[in-house]
Amino acid sequence: MSGFVGVLVSDPWLQSQFTQVQLRTLKSKFISKKNESGAVTVRDLPPIFIKLRGFGKVGEDNIEAILRDIYPSLDDEIDFESYLRAYLTVQGRAGVKSGGLGTAPSFLKASTTTFQHTINESEKTSYVAHINNFLAEDPFLKKYLPIDPNTNALFELAKDGVLLCKLINVAVPGTIDERAINVKGVLNPWERNENHTLGLNSAKAIGCTVVNIGTQDLVEARPHLLLGLISQIIKIQLLADLNLKKTPQLVELVDDSKDVEELMSLPPEKVLLKWMNFHLKKVGYEKQVTNFSSDLKDGEAYAYLLNALAPEYSSPATLEAKDPKERASMVLEQAEKLDCKRYITPNDIVEGSPNLNLAFVAQIFQHRSGLSTDSKKISFAEMMTDDAQTSREERCFRLWMNSLGIDTYVNNLFEDVRNGWVLLEVLDKISPNSVNWKLASKPPIKMPFRKVENCNQVIKIGKDLNFSLVNVAGNDIVQGNKKLILAFLWQLMRFTMLQLLKNLRLHSQGKEGKEVTDADILNWANDKVKMADRTSQMESFKDKSLSSGIFFLELLSAVEPRVVNWILVTKGETDEDKKLNATYIISVARKLGCSIFLLPEDIIEVNQKMMLTLTASIMYWSLQQQADADQSSIDGASVDEASRTDGNEQDQLDEE
Repeated sequence: MSGFVGVLVSDPWLQSQFTQVQLRTLKSKFISKKNESGAVTVRDLPPIFIKLRGFGKVGEDNIEAILRDIYPSLDDEIDFESYLRAYLTVQGRAGVKSGGLGTAPSFLKASTTTFQHTINESEKTSYVAHINNFLAEDPFLKKYLPIDPNTNALFELAKDGVLLCKLINVAVPGTIDERAINVKGVLNPWERNENHTLGLNSAKAIGCTVVNIGTQDLVEARPHLLLGLISQIIKIQLLADLNLKKTPQLVELVDDSKDVEELMSLPPEKVLLKWMNFHLKKVGYEKQVTNFSSDLKDGEAYAYLLNALAPEYSSPATLEAKDPKERASMVLEQAEKLDCKRYITPNDIVEGSPNLNLAFVAQIFQHRSGLSTDSKKISFAEMMTDDAQTSREERCFRLWMNSLGIDTYVNNLFEDVRNGWVLLEVLDKISPNSVNWKLASKPPIKMPFRKVENCNQVIKIGKDLNFSLVNVAGNDIVQGNKKLILAFLWQLMRFTMLQLLKNLRLHSQGKEGKEVTDADILNWANDKVKMADRTSQMESFKDKSLSSGIFFLELLSAVEPRVVNWILVTKGETDEDKKLNATYIISVARKLGCSIFLLPEDIIEVNQKMMLTLTASIMYWSLQQQADADQSSIDGASVDEASRTDGNEQDQLDEE
């Protein structure tokens, strides 16, 4: 292939942190060192980074000190993507504000950033207790449990990826088809990597932020990253019922329909605080609890809360205690009678540990919410819920948006997009420089016309991207028109997929400028299956025969023969068999490396949109493997040329 060859990175987020000039310069340095020494180790990085001139006045010794904090050994071999991540991490740790390769704002703001290395032993102990409790009877893990929190057994057990997958299924049952998990005494590197890939893609699919975590981080079981991810998974489990759909009794916390809409838009943590203050007010606690840290340090709020919810276990002595730690101990004694002591110690309360306090309050809510079963109010809450397909699409688009690594976390899609800001963030992520931030207003937005301005810009950008938006205005989004919001987001998601495919096809086939169409994806899938000597074909993404799941299993097998275990596949004739196949398809695709957010029902019911996204995701993975193979074949030949041009490109970097 002749002409310009771009440097492709398997993680789209990581690719987005660099320009092609920057990637080519980084790649040439990496390849040069690899050819010189046979491998690139952590120890090689400081002089390479200094030569790249992206660290201001930070010296080699400082960079090495940062790397020692990140990696167990400086002699560890690293691949190109780990090298890129190390570059970003060192910049973040070094506090570099400008330089040859710039900084990565979203990387630094992610909730599980790679440069926060302090391990909270109390949190680790609580998470281990959670794992020991919920996975004690797991057929595979029970021989390794209970884990001793005073050792590194948790991190050792996590290295094969099984623990993470099992924990995700505890948090959101049915997320992973356990038949797709590789479980045996000793896993080879390929099988271990598959488990971690399945775990990471499934974590994204339940709402975790994993933009800065790779499979290698989990293979090495880096404590700060692993605990950050486990914390998110457990939090999702504990807060799962804090919404009107799961717990319609929450409607008791509000007075009218307007308040119900506001309640629906709150993140689970805010709902939990609202619930706590609701009960505290009833028993005369005059303060407002606004956080899970400083407001709970003296233990008084807990004493009042347990008095409201479980007066039979309460004692005046708790409030009379002068020492906060003594009061905290008495609170936990009462909570233990409700089986609510797993996550916290008196020290954690006194020190104001936000994660553990949140877990403790959530546990109390689960065991005794103290909410009434007023049938009138509950029926009103049930009227506010959407039909099944709308709910599934809302979930899919919400999780997809959060997976992009935008700054705003979307809790309730239809409410959170109405001010336009989060849509502008997504547009800026998938179509860089398309947003005029000078004309945008950041929340909280008090003036309604500012929200309309934001949404008008959203619609304008959509039209610039050739979305179908006839007779659609920004005010439709502000008003919360669900049908139009879903239609816009579908076009946004589809645009992103087609652009990714277009860029990959440009790289692998040199077909510059040709757009990828739905028909291209359909034909690609049919051709792949046919070339693998399989018989299935699909006429369209609405083809009812897709409900059996056989076509997608044959497609997955065609792109990677070893990924499907045909012994587990059913004929897909009965509803039960279709469900088994659909669940298996989703886990196998994620195990392969596809980032997808559909549910088994989408396959069984042949949701046209979701069939396209699933097929496009498999196509993207397949083309990516081809592109990686092409890149590997030209790396050796291109090193000399890259070295010759490196000086010119470095000048360009310095100018940037």
